[in-house]
Amino acid sequence: MTETAIRTPLIAGNWKMYKTGTQAVAAAKQLADLSKGAQGVDIMIAPTALSLPLVAAALGENSPVRLGAQNIYPGKEGAFTGEVSGEMIRDAGADYVIIGHSERRQYFGETDEIVGFKIRAALDAGLIPVMCIGETESQREADKTFFILDKQISDGLKGFDLKELDSLILAYEPVWAIGTGKTAGPEQVKEVHGFLRTLLKEKYAEDLAAKIRILYGGSVKPGNIKDLMQLEDVDGALVGGASLNPEDFNKIIRF
Repeated sequence: MTETAIRTPLIAGNWKMYKTGTQAVAAAKQLADLSKGAQGVDIMIAPTALSLPLVAAALGENSPVRLGAQNIYPGKEGAFTGEVSGEMIRDAGADYVIIGHSERRQYFGETDEIVGFKIRAALDAGLIPVMCIGETESQREADKTFFILDKQISDGLKGFDLKELDSLILAYEPVWAIGTGKTAGPEQVKEVHGFLRTLLKEKYAEDLAAKIRILYGGSVKPGNIKDLMQLEDVDGALVGGASLNPEDFNKIIRF
């Protein structure tokens, strides 16, 4: 680790395109009840955009479970059919927004430049951006992991100053481990997270590097969360499938 710093772990659940509004409200209420009393951890779930205001209303302002959006449009308003702005996300009750998830990059052609635009939109709206980065299996096999991560951070955060990045959260998600049941080994995770911390120090500043939370995402489950969270520079998790079940997600929260 760059220096001693207190970084409250964040356990974030990405619900992707699952759960109707009714199902999302029921699951969120159950999670809020199960996770009641959990200390020393921030909790976030990201339901679909349609479910955000419903879940926010059901949980209330004092719930320990905070909300995030799964995507954002890099513009305040306009003739952009089907898109949702940062202001709309904030008004719906969210505090966070996931940006640059590998599925957005893979299926919707999001580039590092677009990721940067979306981070700007999130910050302008007062949202906390969770910036996803990660390499594919072929890139790892070609020994390009560090090159890819460096490029994603350099291009995605181009033009931002230190103060703007205070609230930024990074989520390292090896693409080959998402939804596959595969998980990067402890040494792999430790190596990559350590690299990212050092990279932030070299590109920006030591205090920023010490402050930014770096999550791990890639088939995180109740059975492996404890080992992951014991690793240096792992400050939480971005959870996919296991976050859909409130009981499983609560076990992860209580690592």
